[in-house]
Amino acid sequence: MTQWLDAAAFDEIEDEDVMRFDHGGHTYAIYRVEDNVYASDGLCTHEHVQLSDGLVMGHVIECPKHNGRFDVRDGRPLCAPVCEKLKTYPAKVEGGRILIEV
Repeated sequence: MTQWLDAAAFDEIEDEDVMRFDHGGHTYAIYRVEDNVYASDGLCTHEHVQLSDGLVMGHVIECPKHNGRFDVRDGRPLCAPVCEKLKTYPAKVEGGRILIEV
């Protein structure tokens, strides 16, 4: 069963930035790009490092450990050393709040 989680206020995250959201023993990463929001698992698929410590450039998140990159829109890996897709989740803004569907 899926549910929408209230993750944060839209104003809490800057454009081209990422924030960490923890819920139910799981860590998520929430991205804001050009006033759109995206969500993914919070750990890199390569070495399980927090992506919230990474750098967002356009629709790309760069892992802070080995500089692997993912497209935040669909989780696909863009360069080595990452080769496994990042799980993504639907995200939206309602009433100034960021909601993610898990």
